[in-house]
Amino acid sequence: MSGVRAQRRTERNRRTERRRATRRHAMAAAASVVVAVGTLSGVLAATGGGDEDTAGPRPEASVSALYVPPLPARPSPSATASASPSPSPSPSRTSAKPTRPAPKPSVAKSRAPKPPAPRTVSADLYRHPQSQVLDWVRAHPGDPRRAVIESRIADQPAAVWFASYDPGAITGRVRAVTSGAAAAGRVPVLVPYAIPDRDCGGASQGGAPDLAAYDGWIRNFAAGLGSGPVIVVLEPDSIALADCLSDGERAARYASLARAGKALRAANPRAKVYFDAGHSGWHSAAKMAGALREAGAATSGDGIFTNVSNFHATADEAAYARRVLAELGGPSHLGAVIDTSRNGNGAPAPGAWCDPAGRALGRTPTTRTGASRIDAYLWVKLPGESDGCSGAAGEFSADYAYDLATG
Repeated sequence: MSGVRAQRRTERNRRTERRRATRRHAMAAAASVVVAVGTLSGVLAATGGGDEDTAGPRPEASVSALYVPPLPARPSPSATASASPSPSPSPSRTSAKPTRPAPKPSVAKSRAPKPPAPRTVSADLYRHPQSQVLDWVRAHPGDPRRAVIESRIADQPAAVWFASYDPGAITGRVRAVTSGAAAAGRVPVLVPYAIPDRDCGGASQGGAPDLAAYDGWIRNFAAGLGSGPVIVVLEPDSIALADCLSDGERAARYASLARAGKALRAANPRAKVYFDAGHSGWHSAAKMAGALREAGAATSGDGIFTNVSNFHATADEAAYARRVLAELGGPSHLGAVIDTSRNGNGAPAPGAWCDPAGRALGRTPTTRTGASRIDAYLWVKLPGESDGCSGAAGEFSADYAYDLATG
């Protein structure tokens, strides 16, 4: 009998232990749910971090906010485009090596983009219908960044670069742009960029094989200018970055640039030709004016350009340009054009030349500046085309373009 009672007690103990185990499992499951909810809440809070005024509204607290669609692939430049991507600025301008910016957290892409702020579109400058940013806009109608990039960058007139040494084709390529501009009643901005030893062998190296070949190429370039008004930004960095050349090489280059200016103006008397003056953070005004004088800028051109592919504030560039012009002398009609494509927040820290963070679009392109001796604000470097850190050098980056447009 005692054995039966013992067996019953054992069975009761087993049932009690099973009930306790069941309760323990239930409590553990409930705790794991609490942990999961807490983790989700923390991720959502991180997703909504930052200043709403600068980063857009926070997403709704839902699991769907965690899903980040993949970024669109970067499109290749159009095979039919006459425009060449604007080259990246040379790292030799700075004393520090560039560093690649840290990648942005992917959750930031779940924020709703800012609505595009209105920007005036120039009534006088020409927007070429083929460019990498336009290719991207056309290929990504559903991208949440599209409206901002389209209205603030793609709709604006920008320079057309000619960076290939192609003596047999260059006349037709230039004519395609100038004739399109003439038909639209607008002024095109052209950038011949084929000087030998271009960029001192840096990231944008290339150009014609020698100065005799370059002289022929620029004459063919001039033959495509037509008869309408046109702005020519002649060979960025060709003067400010010439210290890498020997004295003889530098003198020969300057003589070639003087011939180029004369050829361009002779081919089209309505063409305005501007010579390279670096930027306000580079050479002194006196040194720059001396080099420009050797290159014939006062007699073979209509003035100077500054800040191409750089970030210095417009006010600083205008003051610098006037100092250079005063040192240069020459006819009183000489003026300056300033690249304002990425200078809305001024220059970054010294050495940060490669797609630096925190930059913004500058003043919209126009030939109506209202500023003494400043003939135009231009977008010479195309906003969104990388210096080589946000993407391959010269390649359009939607992330970079969006950052500039909302900076």
